[in-house]
Amino acid sequence: MTDLAEADRVDIHILVDNAVDGLSSTPLNVEGEWAFATRRGLRASSDRCLCCGVHGLSCLVTVRKGDVIHTLLFDSGPEEYAFERNTARLGVDLGRVEGIVLSHGHWDHAGAMKLALQRIRAGNGGRAVPFHVHPGMFHQRGMKLPDGSVRQMDDVPSADELGGLGAEIVSTTHPQRLLDGLFHVSGEIPRVTPFERGLPGQMRRTAPDAPWESDELLMDERWIAVNVKGKGLVVLSACSHAGIVNVLHHARASFPDVPLHAVLGGLHLSGTNEKIIPETIDALKGFGLARIGAGHCTGWRAMAALGQAFGDEVLAPSAVGKRYWF
Repeated sequence: MTDLAEADRVDIHILVDNAVDGLSSTPLNVEGEWAFATRRGLRASSDRCLCCGVHGLSCLVTVRKGDVIHTLLFDSGPEEYAFERNTARLGVDLGRVEGIVLSHGHWDHAGAMKLALQRIRAGNGGRAVPFHVHPGMFHQRGMKLPDGSVRQMDDVPSADELGGLGAEIVSTTHPQRLLDGLFHVSGEIPRVTPFERGLPGQMRRTAPDAPWESDELLMDERWIAVNVKGKGLVVLSACSHAGIVNVLHHARASFPDVPLHAVLGGLHLSGTNEKIIPETIDALKGFGLARIGAGHCTGWRAMAALGQAFGDEVLAPSAVGKRYWF
C-alpha cells in the first residue's frame, strides 16, 4: 500500500486536549480557539463560550479534494463532559463524520466514544458509522507500581457496546485506506529505534481471571495520515507509545516517495519517557518537518526542548479548539 491519493487540503480541529490556549499567537496555518470563535461571530467574552482541557485527545479531520469532502473522528477524549461541551461550543457538526478511528486501547482516548457515536448518528439520519480498531485494543490495561502491584485502568467500550450503538466494527492489524483512498490508517508500527521502548510498566490481561502480563510495546497503536498536494504527509499520532521517531520512520517507509510535512498529536515524552527527550529531538531533526503540533501527553519538558530545537517556525503546540490546515 505505497500509493495514497493526494488531497487538496486537510483541516484538523482539536476537540479535546490537555491544554487550552486562546491567547498565544499562531502561525498562518493555525487558528486558536478564540480567533476561531471570533470568526464565527463571538461578540462578548464569557464563560459561556469557553472550552475545557482534560487529559486526553480527540481530533476532527476533514479532507478536501475538488468537490469531495470527507471527515473522520480520531479518538474521543476521556469523558463525555469535555467532548460534549467542546463540540457544542466549537459548533462542530458531528453529523458529517463518516467514520471513527480509535488510535489505541486507552481510556483517555475512548471514554467519550459512546456519546460520540450517539451524536454522530443523531446528525446523520441514524446511519451506522464505520469504526476502525485493532483487536488488541480491548484487553484490560493497567500500570505496574513500584511495589509490584498493578493499578487498573478503565476499559475502553467493548466492540459489543459500540456495535449496539450503531458502530460497524472494522477490526484488523493491517493498514487500511478510507474514504476514496484519502485517509491512511497504519497497521502495527515496527520498532526500529534503540531508545523508544514503549510505555514502561504497562500491563494487560486478556481475560478478567487471567494473570497480568507485560505490554510495554502496546502493539494495538496506529497512526493516520493524509497526503496533501504540494506538501506531503500530514501524520496524526495520538499518543506515540511506539515512539514518535518509530511512527515517522514507519510513515516514511510506508510512502517512500512522499515527503513528511507535519506531525500532530501526543508525543508521550512525559513521565518515565522524559529521559529520551534528547535522543528524540535529535532524531526528529532528520525528518525535515515543516510543522510539529505536539500536545496531550508530550509534557512541558519535551515542549520546552522542542521549542528550543525547532522554534516558532516549526513548533505550534496543540490546544483545545485549535485548527491546523495544510
